[in-house]
Amino acid sequence: MQNTIDSRLKLLARDGTLADGTPCRVISDNDTMRLAREMGVSGWQVEVRALERKILPDRYLRNRKSLSMEDQIRLLKAHVCIVGLGGLGGLVTESLARMGVGRLKLVDGDVFETHNLNRQLLCTTDAVGTSKADAAARRVAAIHPGIEVTVGGGNLTPSNALEILRGCDLAVDCLDNIPSRFALAATATETAVPLVSAAVAGLSGHITTFFPDGPGLESIYGPEDPHRAFKGDEIRQGCLAPAVNLMASLECVEVLNVLLDRPGTLKNRLLVVDLNDYTFETVALS
Repeated sequence: MQNTIDSRLKLLARDGTLADGTPCRVISDNDTMRLAREMGVSGWQVEVRALERKILPDRYLRNRKSLSMEDQIRLLKAHVCIVGLGGLGGLVTESLARMGVGRLKLVDGDVFETHNLNRQLLCTTDAVGTSKADAAARRVAAIHPGIEVTVGGGNLTPSNALEILRGCDLAVDCLDNIPSRFALAATATETAVPLVSAAVAGLSGHITTFFPDGPGLESIYGPEDPHRAFKGDEIRQGCLAPAVNLMASLECVEVLNVLLDRPGTLKNRLLVVDLNDYTFETVALS
């Protein structure tokens, strides 16, 4: 099969240029998806094979030169779990699909409510009352049908977290309550899955990445306490779209850094953002 794909890629590739005029060999998105259907494989697998042959799928022309072809291959081969598909999660799903993460597991058992309309990308008036996970899956398919999408069953709980994270390279915490965050963080540590975690309240937020060998969620919230309030500061401050958009974007940058082993990740550090006075502060976690 590989030889057949390679010969077809060679025939379908054409001359192209990057934004700065650098010449390259490219393949159109339509040709890539048609070849995937003919070969009975996922689109991301054909894209990987093309990139290995120095043929750039044209949907990634603007990813270069921020990402090398090797970087793009690593993203396409990655399997990322996004837990929570509301304000943060909808935007994270959108951006990771556009960057070219090849496999996404989408987890959220909730439906859209009217009060989600102020900040959640996937929530429209027509979507109120419908599944957040199904909406996210449809959005990914509309952006990039070559991405493999798995919709997790229901909300994450301590009893299903292990199965949800099974086989994933990285998880993204886009949850809206503290108990679920602790359940996700504990399972990520148990399974040695890095966890990018962010939270938003009003016009402020924070973000970090937890690694199995570093401090955990208790370094932010203190020890897990069953009597703690279910929600955080967002209950008192609300959540505004600009802060949600910014923190989701920062989560995607952190996903990029972790998957590509880039320096400067937020390991053992908490980035605190306050858009009320445009301050960004990094705090050491221990």
